[in-house]
Amino acid sequence: MEIKAELKNMGFQHLSGLTERKSLGQHVFENIKQAIIKGDIPSGQRLVESRLAATLDISRTPVREAIHKLEREGYLTKRPRGGFVVLGLGSDDIEETFGIRGVLEGYAARLAAIKHDEKDLEPLEARIRTFQQHLNNGNLEVLPDINTEFHELLYALSRSPRLIKMINDLKDQIYRFRQMILKDAELAGMSNEDHRHMLEFIKRRDAKGVEKVVREHLMRGQAAVMKSIKGNSV
Repeated sequence: MEIKAELKNMGFQHLSGLTERKSLGQHVFENIKQAIIKGDIPSGQRLVESRLAATLDISRTPVREAIHKLEREGYLTKRPRGGFVVLGLGSDDIEETFGIRGVLEGYAARLAAIKHDEKDLEPLEARIRTFQQHLNNGNLEVLPDINTEFHELLYALSRSPRLIKMINDLKDQIYRFRQMILKDAELAGMSNEDHRHMLEFIKRRDAKGVEKVVREHLMRGQAAVMKSIKGNSV
């Protein structure tokens, strides 16, 4: 019962009713992955195939498939004495991801400033207002999703499907970073202020200005994530 309660707290409770074998492994994989991305399963948490299977009341085969896929994608690592552990974020991964984001997202914002229609900006303004309302009320847990919506709407204005796909390929990693940054109210406020500045430059069709704001925004985010992982390792 203790194991089951622990897994439920980490977001596994909705897996126990799954019965379709042909997609069960994928269901397990997706749910564990999302629990890791959203922080429901913290870095360093040990996962054991047999315990997961017993708790979810399914065979070990789909659990094994899910765990090995998570290992291949860099979310888990195998322990010498058995079982798997959720991988944390390394400094090299952080620097690389933010470096790539700076190039891709800066360019997307530049294109958005050039190609947008005025009517496209109201949804961005609405996300800024909603974010601020929740921040003022202390509802920090909803901020990553609102933040993600803002960025997705902004980069959609680039009218570049290939560029958007390249950014989306980093989506899961980016969400993990947002979870870390936006749990701090001060950093969340700075983030939303950056969003306001992005919108102002886009309204003026200042491509160079908005690209600069986006890159600075990401540099602050990288610094915050690096500080967070160093603090957790102490």
